[in-house]
Amino acid sequence: MASRGGNLSIVGLAVPLRVWVQRFAFLALVALAFALMLLSKAETAAVERARLAIVDDFVPVLYALSRPAQSAGEAIDAVENLFLTYADNARLRRENAELARWVDLALQLELENATLRAQLSHVPDNTPNMVSARVVADAGGAFFHSVLVNAGKRDFVRRGQAVVAQGGLVGRVVAVGERSARILLLTDINSRVPVIVLSTGDRAVLAGDNTRQPKLLYLTSTAPISPGDRIVTSGDGGLFPRGLVVGAVADVAEGRISVEPLVNFARLDEAMVLDYGLDGVLPPPERMPARDGPSPAPSK
Repeated sequence: MASRGGNLSIVGLAVPLRVWVQRFAFLALVALAFALMLLSKAETAAVERARLAIVDDFVPVLYALSRPAQSAGEAIDAVENLFLTYADNARLRRENAELARWVDLALQLELENATLRAQLSHVPDNTPNMVSARVVADAGGAFFHSVLVNAGKRDFVRRGQAVVAQGGLVGRVVAVGERSARILLLTDINSRVPVIVLSTGDRAVLAGDNTRQPKLLYLTSTAPISPGDRIVTSGDGGLFPRGLVVGAVADVAEGRISVEPLVNFARLDEAMVLDYGLDGVLPPPERMPARDGPSPAPSK
């Protein structure tokens, strides 16, 4: 009987305790969220370092978790490609015949181009150093479009470097840890890329707006832009090199010109970080000017 009474007393204490936890847990979480917000405002640099350290620790885990999903996707793609092989072969035969004709023309133009460059003492563009990285997580959301890759400072990745994939521009590096980096996509509302319309030579700025198709800004009202026009980086501002393919004009409506990026961000698995030796407009945090007081004088 004593044991039974003891059990009843424990149950009697557990029920009010559970009700108390359920009643005040939400308030505790809200208070914790406000405390983290205040801490992030007060110590922005410390929070940024802590966030990058946490991301570095979780990147290997995210990489391991992404492997099964990637393998399953590759298996599905293999099955789909098996059914399309016959049609692809017929198409490739036609394209091969067409390409053979263009190869002969390209060889002639290459010889002519080399001759003209030699006469003009042309200085060729620098060949970029490339770092291949795998996308391990989507670090964005409804209001922020970015991805995490498993390459960082130890792989010589720096802030401001251009990132490409699938033959087109993905975005730029905005944060770097030892083993990871965050890439700001072209579609993000904070993204601004100086571009040029190949067919007309008009310069503009490609501005992300958190939609699938960013828009062109600062085009003259008389610019003869039409759907299908190719868009490449202009190199203005020193952030991106000239000539990286961005995409094509998708729609020309009154007050808005939208661009369809060449990269399919929904199927972005791997990316290439390009280092052209340009500092760009994103110096590392240690070289940023101090917020309080004058900047220190450079050492002699």
